[in-house]
Amino acid sequence: MPEDDVLAAARARAEEVGVTPISSGGGAALRFLASAIDARAVVEIGTGTGVSGLWLMRGMRSDGVLTTVDIEAEHQRLAKESFLEAGFPNQRVRTIAGSALDVLPRLTDGHYDLVFCDGDKAEYAAYLTEALRLLRPGGVVVFDNALWHDRVADPARRDEETVTIRDLGKTVAEHESLVSVMLPVGDGLLVAKKEWLAETD
Repeated sequence: MPEDDVLAAARARAEEVGVTPISSGGGAALRFLASAIDARAVVEIGTGTGVSGLWLMRGMRSDGVLTTVDIEAEHQRLAKESFLEAGFPNQRVRTIAGSALDVLPRLTDGHYDLVFCDGDKAEYAAYLTEALRLLRPGGVVVFDNALWHDRVADPARRDEETVTIRDLGKTVAEHESLVSVMLPVGDGLLVAKKEWLAETD
């Protein structure tokens, strides 16, 4: 599905500031996931210039709020332009400038329907820990770049980012409260649903 002028403009801004946004296939998957779970409250780690945020909000409920976190305030300023061009009212987007691992602990436990992670790859394991706290039962966490330019599948690749993403895949697959799937779109989307677990004594 071809992207419209609003997404094209957001991608052009990304290129200008050296940000790599999610692929159009990955974006379409985000919109589908947000729509499928009727998402009202979404957290995004890595605002960029608003490409993934546009896809997410197009799938969310019309009263849904996107909370998006980025360490670069200038990128968020450009993202706000993208959201404005798309016709989304200001109250539908909450931008927070800062490090994700400083911001996420301040967000409300069990409040969110979806957490999308596209920040510092070396912090992905920590994002998973925060996402499990933030998500309601039945909520979904999504990691972009889960194939990491096909490095994850190459055991010879031992750099920090590749190892972190590789280990994340194993952790998610083995986690008792997560049902997961790897979607081979773009650079890979790792998607996991937080299951309802019966309370134990």
